[in-house]
Amino acid sequence: MSCLTSKDSRPFNFYLGLGIPLLLMTLLLLSEPTGIDFAIATLFYDPENGFIGRHSWFLEDVLHDRAKQAVIAIGALAILGFLLSLLPTRLKAWRRPLGYLVLALALSTSIVTPLKALTAVHCPWSLSDFGGVETYTPLLSERAPTLKPGRCWPGGHASAGFSLIALYFFLRDRRPRAAAWALGLALGLGAVFSVGRMMQGAHFLSHNVWTLLFDWMICLLTYRLVLYRSVAETAGGASNSSHVELQAPSI
Repeated sequence: MSCLTSKDSRPFNFYLGLGIPLLLMTLLLLSEPTGIDFAIATLFYDPENGFIGRHSWFLEDVLHDRAKQAVIAIGALAILGFLLSLLPTRLKAWRRPLGYLVLALALSTSIVTPLKALTAVHCPWSLSDFGGVETYTPLLSERAPTLKPGRCWPGGHASAGFSLIALYFFLRDRRPRAAAWALGLALGLGAVFSVGRMMQGAHFLSHNVWTLLFDWMICLLTYRLVLYRSVAETAGGASNSSHVELQAPSI
């Protein structure tokens, strides 16, 4: 792996990068996409047999369990790479990006469980509309009385795929072409994981859209704080360094 010849990051429009997801979040909160969620869920639901993918070996064992383990392996490799970068190895030049990757992956996946517990949203398969016993309530509404709170918002499995957006920011300043492929991989895996779980009745579409927006925001904000160095910031740092060097003889 080679080092950058410049410390500058490639330009990025953070106003759009942050503004568009925030706008979409606002629209989701104001519009409450119940109609779209139910319409899509109905496509995967058979009143006589339930959700078409509920008992699918491929969707459960391969696309859910094995795929999630593969993403966990990527996280483990990132941690290993970061630890090796602390030693005098070729990975030393990648210490900061690897630190970013570990942090972004950890944050993207760790928010899911607390949010599930906080919101108590039920899965489609638990609702009376789809053969369950629970009553549907919109995201911001008070939950109907139940003995078993839901744990289905946002989408945990979708997060396993969308969290790999971190790979895009990890690579964008050093390997732009690879970064584009990494972004496509993250969005593709997240979409496949999302559809798989929707076919099983585990999530509505909006659950997974929220997951994408959360993961994008986390990866982008972490990139801005940890990795991004604009031309102005780099020039300012160089100027301060030169000033210190010029003043050093007089001390």
